[in-house]
Amino acid sequence: MFECFILAVPAPNGRKPTNHRLVLDGIFWIARTGASWRDLPDEFGKWSSVYRHFQRWTLTGLWEDIMEALNESGAVPDALQMIDGTVIRAHHQAAGAKRGTPRQGFGRSRRGFTTKIHLRVNAAGLPTRTEITPDQTFDYLAFDLIMENNLPEPSVLLADRGCDADHIREKMEARDVLTQIPMRKCRKIRVGVDHSLYRLRNLVERCLNKLKNARRVATRYDKTAESYLGFIDIASIRLWLRLLST
Repeated sequence: MFECFILAVPAPNGRKPTNHRLVLDGIFWIARTGASWRDLPDEFGKWSSVYRHFQRWTLTGLWEDIMEALNESGAVPDALQMIDGTVIRAHHQAAGAKRGTPRQGFGRSRRGFTTKIHLRVNAAGLPTRTEITPDQTFDYLAFDLIMENNLPEPSVLLADRGCDADHIREKMEARDVLTQIPMRKCRKIRVGVDHSLYRLRNLVERCLNKLKNARRVATRYDKTAESYLGFIDIASIRLWLRLLST
């Protein structure tokens, strides 16, 4: 899948071709360690060159294309899917992006300067889609973003009480998807869940913990939403490749 991308291609101006494999290793090193770009070891090449490649590939949607190819590969079952969200603290250096912090997925709450990751995973506990919003965004408001139907459709969807809303159940029922969502305590009309099935929702929580092993994901240092989502996708791709290689 990635052979044609990793192979070095001569530049049209006659310069020495870039070693894409080395550039990728440098990007992986930044994602895993959480270091700044200027601290990239010399063995990966000039930090500015690796950074430019990361920005170029991120803005052209390379990581999303790879995630889409993995989702459509059919390598893992997707009849059962889960969604969840987690709050990420943002470093103070992440502030100051153009167009304002809300558009870049930043929010301010009692947790401080934060952003929220919304994650959708398949039955193997692998991420299929990620979105970010300001921290104060409720899960049910981000539901449509994370459940766009251009991915393989689930037969069963598991979510926590944050997605307890009538319109969510109606939308999923119209798409012939069985939802297992516990109801809030204030609800007068109750809808039960299959607890033996709902226990499997721990897969999405474990996936979030695995993504946070990448320190560039666990703490947000990036000013723009595109760059931060790029690192989330990179961490997601590595989880896929780790499973597929075994």
